[in-house]
Amino acid sequence: MAYEVTATRRRPQLFDTLVGQEFVVSTIKNSIESGRFAHAYLFSGPRGVGKTSSARILAKALNCEKGPTPYPCGVCPSCREITAGNSTDVIEIDGASNTSVNDIRIIKDEVLFPPQSSRYKIYIIDEVHMLSTSAFNALLKTIEEPPSYVLFIFATTETHKVPATIRSRCQQFNFQLIPLETIKTVLKETVDEMGIEAEDDALFWIAKEATGSMRDAYTLFDQILSFSEGTITLDKILKKLGIAGVDSINTLIQHVCDNQGEQALVLLEQLLDSGISVEQCIKDIASYFRSLLLIKRNIRSESILGMQVHNISDRVIASYNEEQLEAALHYFLQLYKDIRYSISPRFELELAVSRLLNLANMASSATLVKQIRELKGTLTDSSEISVNVSPVKKAVTPPPVKPVRQKLEEKEQEQVIQKNIEPEPVVKREHIDQQTISSLIQKMAQQRDSAGLLLHQVVKVEDGGDSLRLVFSSQYALDSAKEEMKRFQKMFFEHCGFNGSVVFDIDKPEEKEVKEDDTVIQTIANMFRGEILTK
Repeated sequence: MAYEVTATRRRPQLFDTLVGQEFVVSTIKNSIESGRFAHAYLFSGPRGVGKTSSARILAKALNCEKGPTPYPCGVCPSCREITAGNSTDVIEIDGASNTSVNDIRIIKDEVLFPPQSSRYKIYIIDEVHMLSTSAFNALLKTIEEPPSYVLFIFATTETHKVPATIRSRCQQFNFQLIPLETIKTVLKETVDEMGIEAEDDALFWIAKEATGSMRDAYTLFDQILSFSEGTITLDKILKKLGIAGVDSINTLIQHVCDNQGEQALVLLEQLLDSGISVEQCIKDIASYFRSLLLIKRNIRSESILGMQVHNISDRVIASYNEEQLEAALHYFLQLYKDIRYSISPRFELELAVSRLLNLANMASSATLVKQIRELKGTLTDSSEISVNVSPVKKAVTPPPVKPVRQKLEEKEQEQVIQKNIEPEPVVKREHIDQQTISSLIQKMAQQRDSAGLLLHQVVKVEDGGDSLRLVFSSQYALDSAKEEMKRFQKMFFEHCGFNGSVVFDIDKPEEKEVKEDDTVIQTIANMFRGEILTK
């Protein structure tokens, strides 16, 4: 007899042997018993959870010689033909390879003919979401009002791709992922049936890797069975498939907790040299931190954790808080995305393990703000101290603490009052002369004051005690000084203590008396281009 894979050999033949889909099973069984089954069904859900198997069981239940019955006999010709897949009245169609409208037209022509030997002609279309839009449109009228002897069963993994017009004409059943414990129990029954020894941890690992798919669990089981030599152990699985076990990850993280960076990197190198890929190692470490985070949140269900709790080190669990575990998990999830663009994924992984050494000191900004607030509250509470002043214990109430804003306002008021009370400094009166003007020019130059340019034009200074007369060399300087009169008064008061009036004037040259004879003589000398000699 030819070898038959475990998934095919253990395919459910009755509704009662279909695991993990109790709601679907109970609903269909009740509808068959009451004779109220639909003419079109839509089975949706993840891969390998029993959609096609349920469709075949339903076909047998309707066409069994003892039926329709929710418990087909499995021995009548109709049941045997459906089980073997060669029934002429139960047609299975792959929607992925028969997508055109012409394929659907063939079905429309075939439904006109009644079944040959069975009670119903049943069409099972797998992966129905792969049909084209035209094919769906051609199928609408047929599934809405088919002949009484025709029944359609659609199966899909992507319900959202099936048009709403098709879904509204079908009874929909959503298949769920199979729980980890259920898969593990079924695998245990399989190894017992085959007379094979298997560790509980090994079966748990297979069930975890199946991620809710019974068919994936059987496929992985057959692969492991081929190299296990009759005994399935977790150690063989990890070595042959190149996977880092929980024990290795435990040891690695313990080195990190003990701040033993050298030992952690050496162990990481041994894992990678043993054939474990960088991607797989990152996935295993991320899964480990996820389990730690869930345990911190009081989740102990092994089906949720994905690993058995007793395999995780208690010391590692106690070393980190939830916030730090969240940061580590996020970091390795992001690392898995980034390594595809890295020049060396191995370097990235080694760097990540090195950074884990500071994980215990990691804190978010929100945590720091919270700690600062708590510290502030502690300091405020500690300022309220009671003082014993007599045998009678009496608490001395400290003076009320004024707000910062009130203190600043009071300080500003004190400064204003002090400024009004203190007398202004008295500047000693100095005599103002040309030398004083020169020193003022130098000060104005240092202060980059334009008044110094006007002082340069002063050619004479007369200090009369109560008045000051400045004589300028040009009319322009005189006019400019008059515009800056108040500025000059302030300048002389600040620098010389002079508080009198300031008068501006212009330098006028003395007029010389010119004789008429001299003018004639000069004119004659100019005419002859000569000069006048005097004795």
